[in-house]
Order: sequence, then C-alpha cells, then structure tokens
Amino acid sequence: MAKRLLDFRDAAAIAGVGYTPFSKDSGVSTLTLACRAVLAALEDAGLTAGDVDGLATHRVGDSAAPSVVGPALGITAPTWHLDHFGGGSVSHAVVGQAALAVAAGIAETVVCYRAINARSEFRMGTAPNPSPETQYLAPYGYGAPVQQFAMYARAHMLEYGTRPEHFGHVAVRQRAHAVANPRALMRTPITLDDYLASRPIAEPLRLLDCCLETDGACAVVVTTAERARDLRRRPVLISGAAWGGGDSFLAPGEPTVTAAAALAPRLYGMAGVGPGDVDVAELYDCFTYSVIVQLEDYGFCAKGEGGPYAASGEGPPVNTHGGFLSEGYVHGLNHIAEAVSQLRGDAGERQVRGAEVALSTAQPGHILPATSALILRKG
Repeated sequence: MAKRLLDFRDAAAIAGVGYTPFSKDSGVSTLTLACRAVLAALEDAGLTAGDVDGLATHRVGDSAAPSVVGPALGITAPTWHLDHFGGGSVSHAVVGQAALAVAAGIAETVVCYRAINARSEFRMGTAPNPSPETQYLAPYGYGAPVQQFAMYARAHMLEYGTRPEHFGHVAVRQRAHAVANPRALMRTPITLDDYLASRPIAEPLRLLDCCLETDGACAVVVTTAERARDLRRRPVLISGAAWGGGDSFLAPGEPTVTAAAALAPRLYGMAGVGPGDVDVAELYDCFTYSVIVQLEDYGFCAKGEGGPYAASGEGPPVNTHGGFLSEGYVHGLNHIAEAVSQLRGDAGERQVRGAEVALSTAQPGHILPATSALILRKG
C-alpha cells in the first residue's frame, strides 16, 4: 500500500526570531535563557506570550522543558508541545514538527527554542547519555564528539585524499563571515596559516576545526503562512521539512556517507527545488568536516569532492553568520534564525544579495543515527 503523506509545503512560516547574547558564562539558568529568547522572538514577530499555544525544544538533559518554560511565561494551556530528546541531529526536526502541527491545525503559534549553558554548566559530551553504545566507548575514554568526528574525518581523508587545508578553508571562510556579525563570539580574521598552526585536539582535527562551547539561547516563531503575512515581519515560508534516521555510530556502513544523503531527496522533493536553487546554505558545523560531507550528501558536489569544493568557494555562501565555529553553538537553532534573516533581507553587512531559497541543516547523522533539515523560502 502506498504511503499517504501530508504535503504541508508553504503552509507554515517563521514569523520571528530571537536571541540572547552568546557568551562563555551567561550567569543565569537555562530557564532564564529560554524565556528571554522566546520573548525576543515574540517581540520580533509583534506577538505576546498570550498568543502562544505551542512550545517546542530539543535537549539532552541540559535545558528547560516546555512544561517549565510555559508556566514561567504565563503560557498555561498550550494545545501542543514537544520536548524532543536529542542533540543537534534533531534540531531542525523540532521546527519541522512545529510546522506540521500548525499545518494540521493542532496549534496556531508555536515557539521553538534551544537554551544551553554549554560552557559554564554542561559542556558538550558531559550531560547524561542514555545511548547503549556508551558502554562500549567509555572504557576507552572515547566519548567526546571531537574524538568521534575525528574518526570520520580521517576516513574521508584516507578514502578521497581530503587534506587539512580543505578543512582550514572552511574555518577561514566562516570566520570572515563572522567579522560582519555583531553577535559572533569570534570576530578576529584568521588565515590558513593560523588554522594550520592551531593545536591538535583529536587528530586530524585542530582547535579551529571545532565549534565554540557557548552559553546562549535562540528561538523562532512558527505560525500559519496566512497569519504570518499579517504580522510585523516579512514571513519566511517553510517549504521543505524532513527528518529521519540512518546508521548509528557502531553500526556497519559507509563512514563517509551520512544520513543526510538519504534525507536530501525527500527534502528537495517536498520543497520542489534542488541544490542548484539554494541561494544560501546554513550547514551544521560542529566541526569543519561536517560541512564538507554535507556539501556532498546534499548534492552540491560529488562524493569525495567536498574538500576541494569547499576550498574553492564555489556554490552558495555557507554559514553566513560564521556558523558554530565562529558565531556560537546553540545546537542547531541559530542556523535556522540566520537563514530567516538572510531571506528577510535584514542580515546587514553579511546579507547575500537576492537570497530567495535557503537550506538549513542539522547534524548530518554521525554518532546519533538521525538527521533533519529545512528548506526555507522568502514569503
């Protein structure tokens, strides 16, 4: 029997975005960060907490749940909420599921947020991890994300001849974008020599290959496309939303192919676009390698060509805010917010001229066997 899939292309829109400052020590709880980001996003949209009937987040034991954030803001009777366990892999699924809820009429206005004290409180990799795979890794001291991604990066180098300089070009280019971003934690330009001189963390990954451990929060308001057109800001339509699984960290499989390769055709198919239609790409950059493998798996270049392609600067601008490497790491949601800014045309000095279609992605499926992504379009 053929599957009947609900087509909710362009039925929902992002009507507002909000941030807290990014820092290495917020000095407040994740609940406070979440509330501040939610209120900032509502203000951006021209709404109040009284307009909200849905809240959604993802977390790994390191944030504030909707059941806590809602009452703190006076949102006491939501019709829908999502408290999704999971790391960056599910970050875009949260917004996709909010869009689905709005399209189905379960809720009208959902605020999706991520709040995290990832430097001052729960440093990444130290929050409780219920994955059964942990028991096989922990005895060897092999549990930090940088250690795991280093193995994938090395596999790519061995298979395709990818070089450290290819990773370096990703870091240098994203830092150049961050220079024009007043929110960015790191705004000092770097050169390829600076990259190559940065200390090893887990070979072949260096310090400048790694995202920033960040305290901060980000939120986006999802509502119906019709309602969004009557609000304060130009709406950004959610044209494509996809999420799904793949091979886990210890499962047999091709180490240089991520779950994004299987997800990409569904995503593009829903939105009715292809890689050549993307004007700006916000690709999950926990490490430089993840950008290179996604350039391949989302179809911008052939498998194995991601390193030279990234170094060449071809294709759409990538991580125009500086990404997690230079702006800050809010576990996925700040990529979506940046894509919204680009499509609204309010990104300031880093604005991509004529941007109409944006791709924003989650962690592509290494470690946790899942990924998610969005295609956003100017409304």
